Amino acid sequence: MTRNNPVAPLDPAFIDLRSDTKTKPTPDMLQAMMTAELGDDMNAEDPTVNRLEAMICEMLGMEAAVFACSGTQSNQMGVRAHCLPGDELLIHELGHIAMFEGGGPAILSGVSCRTLSGEKGMLALENVRGKIRADDQHLCRTRLLCVENTTNAGGGHYYPLDQLTEICDWAHENGLKTHMDGARVFNATVAGGYSIAEVCKPLDTISICFSKGLGCPMGSILAGPKEEIAKARRSRKVFGGALRQAGIVAAACIYALENNIERLQEDHDNARFLAEQLAGIDGISINPAETETNLVFFDIAPEHGNAMQLSAALKELGVGIGAMGETRLRACTHLDITREQIEQVAPTVQKALQQGLEKYAGIATGPYARG
Repeated sequence: MTRNNPVAPLDPAFIDLRSDTKTKPTPDMLQAMMTAELGDDMNAEDPTVNRLEAMICEMLGMEAAVFACSGTQSNQMGVRAHCLPGDELLIHELGHIAMFEGGGPAILSGVSCRTLSGEKGMLALENVRGKIRADDQHLCRTRLLCVENTTNAGGGHYYPLDQLTEICDWAHENGLKTHMDGARVFNATVAGGYSIAEVCKPLDTISICFSKGLGCPMGSILAGPKEEIAKARRSRKVFGGALRQAGIVAAACIYALENNIERLQEDHDNARFLAEQLAGIDGISINPAETETNLVFFDIAPEHGNAMQLSAALKELGVGIGAMGETRLRACTHLDITREQIEQVAPTVQKALQQGLEKYAGIATGPYARG
């Protein structure tokens, strides 16, 4: 099996739309990092981390928060805070916790994932009703409902508040806890026109990434009730994520919260523009109206080749777009991508199709499946 090399050349002209994790700190963010007041976060003595955690609590209306290295780590801390070994969580079949975290719930907490279907990567009441296991010694205990906002593999969509509230209320009425993978939740608030506090109201815990659209080099945070966050802080230690002078990273996160939320609309506008341009290419299938945030999903017609082949061809032509399935690709706009660069993408896709994809090795099922 041959796959295209996922590493793009270190070329400033390369238009890297593979992920919003590709952003680099701006000069002002770097300055904030270099001048951060530091201490030992392991002992809650880093003033910059403490400031970040307090800032998040105030923004979200949560009691407590704990800084983490990554979104996967903060999600897994959330799972462990709510569940015991032998429990199960309910999650959409495309949810990041189930798909892209290396089996973390099973490995780290002894928790299984029961995956459910739903439109656009989101769960609705009809998807979750009847899915709680009976209280029987033969069955694992259903303990947690996990949602993702915005959806990643589900298409970059954001939850309507009424839908989110309805399923979380259902979960609580049935004795479940609720956790949100909010890796791109600020994209959701900007696109949906609601506040982060409104998103968090029906949730027990939420994980938020700083290393995506907010532009930080690393970092995530888990927020929720004091009791659950105390458990999560212990888990952070067990998972190897308790840091020392973490304020050098937390300073970047504070800068991002103060400066980089509203500008996410630029990424959404660029994504919609790209979707509209791609819609005019023969051999590409996309509905621009479905591009709600900074993620642009489109399909290549099978007669031209598969997604892995097109991704490889685009890389050679100076554009990074990742394959997400047999025919499906994802482009992700972010603060390091300008409108002028976006204007070059659709013509490059068209050029790749016109040149033909026969010379590029690719597997028909895409990067996340085999056989």
